[in-house]
Amino acid sequence: MNSSMKRELKVVDAAAFSIGLVGPVGAMALLGVGAVGILGRGATLAFLFALVVVTLVAYGFVKMSQYIAHTGSVYALVGITLGPRAGFVAGWALVGAYLAIGTGSTIEIGLFFSDFLNRIGLDIKPGWIVVAVIALAIVAGLGFTRVKVLIKTLLAIEIIGVVLVSLLSLFILFKVSTNSAPDGQTFNLDFLKLPEGANFSVVAAGAVYGFLAFAGFEGAATLGEETQNPKREIGRAITIAVSIIAVFYMLAIIAQSLGFGTSEAGVKAFQGSSGPYAELASSYVGNWLAAIVSLVASISLLAIAIGTMNAGARILFALARDAGSKSLVTRVSSSGEPSGALWVMLGTALIIMVGQNSAGTEVLNATFYWLTIGTISLLVAYALATLGALRFLFMSGEKRAPKWQVIIPTAGVLFISYVIYKNSVGVADPYNKFPYIVAAWLAIALAYVAFKPGLVASVQAKLSEVSTSKDK
Repeated sequence: MNSSMKRELKVVDAAAFSIGLVGPVGAMALLGVGAVGILGRGATLAFLFALVVVTLVAYGFVKMSQYIAHTGSVYALVGITLGPRAGFVAGWALVGAYLAIGTGSTIEIGLFFSDFLNRIGLDIKPGWIVVAVIALAIVAGLGFTRVKVLIKTLLAIEIIGVVLVSLLSLFILFKVSTNSAPDGQTFNLDFLKLPEGANFSVVAAGAVYGFLAFAGFEGAATLGEETQNPKREIGRAITIAVSIIAVFYMLAIIAQSLGFGTSEAGVKAFQGSSGPYAELASSYVGNWLAAIVSLVASISLLAIAIGTMNAGARILFALARDAGSKSLVTRVSSSGEPSGALWVMLGTALIIMVGQNSAGTEVLNATFYWLTIGTISLLVAYALATLGALRFLFMSGEKRAPKWQVIIPTAGVLFISYVIYKNSVGVADPYNKFPYIVAAWLAIALAYVAFKPGLVASVQAKLSEVSTSKDK
């Protein structure tokens, strides 16, 4: 049984993996709708708030990647800094996040691909489960290719989508700025204003969609054992990915907000949209572009599914390997891919989708349910990783960062904790149940750590082998 990976990637490859995993085009296909449902005309503020907090969190990942390179990503970062038990739980939280987000994104493909078929005049209405299962099969087919080929596929998909949506967004902004928009929308700054009676806590509640948009920005860290000079390149890759994604998101959400209009009617239209890109493309350009945009969004969502399933598989592989398991999860293909863990991820996603379809859940609800569950689990992993960075960089007795920078991870932990709280208390059914689902998922890891003989010692021994010295 082969358990080694090949170091063949460069900084561009690692950054491309993070961008492909995030899937910015697919991410913005619906998340603006979620944000506008909470923040109205101020939906842009959800993404601005999330960008600030993601920047604070990214600081920890960038700094820590200079000392620790490991395919387990958060698992290794937290395990080395806060101990093996916390590390195992953090890694499990990230596996859950990637699984849920990958599943939700695969379900979402059913929504946009059906819209594409409708717009090109094909009277075919496959159920979302049919499209989702086919998409999952494609994910499986691409997932077992060499990682370098996988990354090139993800990057090619996103480049096409980002260029197309960016051009559409710029055209929308041109039309509203020249008072030639189809329904009389004009350029204004109301997209930065909260609705009447809203406050900071509402922004924090809406920020869950902003965080979801950035989910996976740290994906490059899972390539720590497959990247050349990882202690130098992983941090750079994360910085590049966050910067590119942030610019695209600001352009997209502003164009969507102004494209629909910031009036009460415009906000209502935006909130009720099941495909903002396509509706705006149809209104501002024509149905032909709307069809292309829906197809591109479907393909971008496929990229998210590919990226999350593969990143989750790498972390699951690392957890099982370091726990001393000799099961299917630790199997690696001849090309160095964690094939066993990927089968487990794909199989679990399939079970979830079949279950949701059997329960009669509508595609939009099924999408948002699993994306929200994934985001909460992701925030738990981010909070633990940021706490680990805080301890490692500023409380270890070694000078690893200027003392004044302690405020960065501290603020990150506080903001993340507040967002988790706002999305756990006082939210509507069934969203009020999602924190308990995440808690149950984490309880599995806690029980495994507590009752699996020798696990903690095995994980501790494996992580002690990881060098924490900074490359010169």
